[in-house]
Amino acid sequence: MSSRKTARHQKHQRETHPKINADKRESQTLQTAGKKRLDIVLKCDTSGCAEAIISAIKSITHPEVNVDIISSGVGSINKSDIFMAETGSRLILGFNVGFMPHEDDLASEHNIKIRPYEVIYRLIADIESIFASLVPRKFSEKIIGPAKVIALFKSSRKGIILGCEVTTGKLSLQQPFRIVGAMGPKYIGIIESLHIEKSAVREATRGQQVGLKIRDFNRGELGDLVESYQPTTIQYVKPWYPQGKIFYP
Repeated sequence: MSSRKTARHQKHQRETHPKINADKRESQTLQTAGKKRLDIVLKCDTSGCAEAIISAIKSITHPEVNVDIISSGVGSINKSDIFMAETGSRLILGFNVGFMPHEDDLASEHNIKIRPYEVIYRLIADIESIFASLVPRKFSEKIIGPAKVIALFKSSRKGIILGCEVTTGKLSLQQPFRIVGAMGPKYIGIIESLHIEKSAVREATRGQQVGLKIRDFNRGELGDLVESYQPTTIQYVKPWYPQGKIFYP
C-alpha cells in the first residue's frame, strides 16, 4: 500500500471509528494518571552510548513513576543543558563527559543536580534508586496474637495487670503490642512481662490465660483487645529531593 493510500486509510479509520480512538486515548491517559514523573537531561560521549542508555532507562518500569528523557546529546554539559534541565526535574546525567567552563557553577546557581557516570549499570541502578525514593515508604504489619481482656488487677500505683485470653496465635515477650478499646488504640508498647498463674513465661498461645503487666498505664477495661504484631517496612535508599518541581500528579 502506498504512503498516500495508507494516510487515507488511517484518516478513514479515525473518522469511522471515533469511539475506538477515544477509548485508546483514554486508556493511554489512565496509564499515566496519578503517577510521578522524572524528567532527565542526558549527555554522553558518543551517540551509541546515548542510544544504549536511553533504551536501558526506558526499559525500567515502576508502577508509580514515569521517566522521560527530555533532552539528550553528545559532548560536554553546557548552558543549554542546564536551562533544559530547569524545565524538568533539574537532573542531568553525564556519561563520560565533563563540563564547559564555569557550567558547574551555573548549575549550582540554578539548583541543577548533575550526576556523572563511567559505567552504565551504575547509572541504571541510580535511576532505580531514585524511582524508589520518589514513592513514600510503605508500612505494613502482621498480627501475631490477638487476645481479649477478661480480668483486671492492680500492679502498682501507676501500673496494671491485664488478664488476657489468647484467641489465636500467641503473645511473646519483647513483641510490639497495642491495647485497643471501643474508641480505638489506647496504648502501644513492648511486652515486658507475661505470667501464667504465678509463673513467668516467654509466651502464651491460643486458649491460654495470661497476665500481661504494663507499667505507667491504668486505663484498661474488660473487653479490650490486646494485639501483638510484627511491623514491617520497605526500606528505600536515602530519598533524592531536587530543588525544582519533580512531581506531576
